Amino acid sequence: MSVEWIELPSEILESISKLFSFYTDYLRLRAVCHSWRSSLPKNPLHFPPQLPCLMLSPRAFFHLPNHKTHLLNLPEPSNGIRYCGSSHGWLVILDDSPNVRLLNPVTRETLHLPRVNTFPDVVSFSYSNIGREYLVANPRGGVHALNLNQMRNCYVKKIVLSSSPSPCLQNCDNFAAFAIVGKGQHSLGFCKKGHDSWGFVISDEMYCWEDVVYQNGLFYAVTKEGTIAVCDIYGYESPQVTVIQTTTPFEFCGDIYYVVFSGVDMLLVARNLEQEFDNNDDGGDECNLVYRTVGFDVFKMNWSEMKWEKIESLGDRVLFLGGNSSLCLIASDFVGCLKDCIYFTDDYSDSNYDDACGKHDVGVFSLWDQSIELLPCYPRNSYSRLGWPLPIWVSPNPC
Repeated sequence: MSVEWIELPSEILESISKLFSFYTDYLRLRAVCHSWRSSLPKNPLHFPPQLPCLMLSPRAFFHLPNHKTHLLNLPEPSNGIRYCGSSHGWLVILDDSPNVRLLNPVTRETLHLPRVNTFPDVVSFSYSNIGREYLVANPRGGVHALNLNQMRNCYVKKIVLSSSPSPCLQNCDNFAAFAIVGKGQHSLGFCKKGHDSWGFVISDEMYCWEDVVYQNGLFYAVTKEGTIAVCDIYGYESPQVTVIQTTTPFEFCGDIYYVVFSGVDMLLVARNLEQEFDNNDDGGDECNLVYRTVGFDVFKMNWSEMKWEKIESLGDRVLFLGGNSSLCLIASDFVGCLKDCIYFTDDYSDSNYDDACGKHDVGVFSLWDQSIELLPCYPRNSYSRLGWPLPIWVSPNPC
């Protein structure tokens, strides 16, 4: 007896789809025929966290398992934008306007956060004041002017999301965003769904915040000195913040720090850079000063003694660090993912001229042998990233 697969009952087809753990497999299932595509929802809700792709440009995504670059036609220009965050599959995008946009590259859905000129320290904004469009106050009461490019590139360091803001999710009303902002990154800001402006949790020149992560209803921000701010914006009428002064070991030194949770363990990852001069590879005499990642150190928070302790291994875990919300996954859950490794991208400086030399500081650091292998995401000696936003990790999310 022959079977007409296109007539498979929708309830059986849905049961089969829920056996898949990877969104790419789900897309292939929907692509079998028109009947299956119409029977299966475009935005399934059952998928666990997916392996991130590296977004090289507003069109190109580097896929880790097969080292191939896939092209997507996103509604984004190639120039004049900056990615200041990536959480739960959503990009946070700034441009030369005050707008703060969220974009899901999978669904192409776009949402908006409150504008940057609604942060409490932004005194005024006007397009008519060319070259001095923004006036921004500092914690001491002084005011300085920023132009459109400076506001886009320097004022906001990073924005992380508590969850996907997609309206298709039942818990989207609890969505919140958290930001490190200000000249010197002295301020921590937040907004919740329905807010039309940002508020400050803390604004103090004593602190220079490096990174922030969301975990179990709380935002955790850290400084280079290992200080922790634990921020609760949900449980009270006004936000509550606890600043914890920690003890750090002798080896606690780095150029950039990232905070990430591995299960219940809070990790602080120090990234070490070196400067070098590199030629253009075009036969000329001109050299560029570039930065190179030479290693990472990982520290775990000992909450009973309030101190950071260095660890030598991540076990079966893998970290993804950069301009994204720092992410920890179990390597064995994903094909082609290396355990006890840190996947990193060159998020640290828009003025780093690495791709003027045809080289890119994007790679994989292995903790067990302290080696670095560059990812082949750009063609050799390519200068293709010039003018594009810095590459950023994005976890595919259909919601």
